[in-house]
Amino acid sequence: MDDLDRTIIEILQKDGRAPNARISRALKVSEGTVRRRLNKLIHDRTIRVVAIAEPEQLGFHLSAVIGLRTDPTRTTTVASELAALSETEHVAVTTGRYDVLVWVNVTDAKALSDFIHHKVGMMGGVRQTETFVVLSAPKRGPGARVP
Repeated sequence: MDDLDRTIIEILQKDGRAPNARISRALKVSEGTVRRRLNKLIHDRTIRVVAIAEPEQLGFHLSAVIGLRTDPTRTTTVASELAALSETEHVAVTTGRYDVLVWVNVTDAKALSDFIHHKVGMMGGVRQTETFVVLSAPKRGPGARVP
């Protein structure tokens, strides 16, 4: 990866729908060069092209970050189980106070309670959780803008 690839990625992080023609004009290279570079970045799994939905538009009006302490032999399994749940947006195995951090989006406080008690609480190897309700998220996802 070189500076041109990095700049293409930066442009797409700000506007994932930027057309190759606009990118090529901004970088003063041919559209074919941008297309080839972009295809290679996708093929090599350097980047992924995804749609990031606004949770509120999908009916999720409550987000929370949950820190989990796990049995050391179950950390990876717990993270994988969490990643498979529809409520989770991000799951990370971490160092520090928590073994796993998970960002969830739910409809309301009852749904959060159900998620913690009936899904997370039932997972083998979860020793302790601490939940942080998100009051606001000035930046969320790559290239996110403050409203």
